[in-house]
Amino acid sequence: MGLKENRFTKTFQEEQFPELKAQVIEAATFNVPLNIEWETLFEDRFMHLYNDSYPKIYFLPLIAALKSITADDMGKEALAESLKEIHITNTKDHHNPKNGFTFADGVLTIDHSPILNADNVEERTTVLSELLENNL
Repeated sequence: MGLKENRFTKTFQEEQFPELKAQVIEAATFNVPLNIEWETLFEDRFMHLYNDSYPKIYFLPLIAALKSITADDMGKEALAESLKEIHITNTKDHHNPKNGFTFADGVLTIDHSPILNADNVEERTTVLSELLENNL
């Protein structure tokens, strides 16, 4: 990452990420580790969109899916027993969550383009919810 990307990442991490992380932890009902490969989440020509697209692609669907799972004690227990880490990356520019979301060995991986289909929050939420429900 260059200086521009590092500056953006630092600003996002200081201004938006703490609240988003707190919401993820609250929705999960435990302090689940977040492993974010920030350096993979960039395409220079789209930098002006990331403040809007990062939450829509990576965090809002995750928060909603976790809330749906932890709506009852059974879901809370299953999630706490099974989910060890959330890994956010972009290795293949997936824009379809069915291809970009996996859950294996306690790691929920969100491998999604930081831009493509940003407004499809509901679809990503549904796919994440189903993936977790089927694997817990």
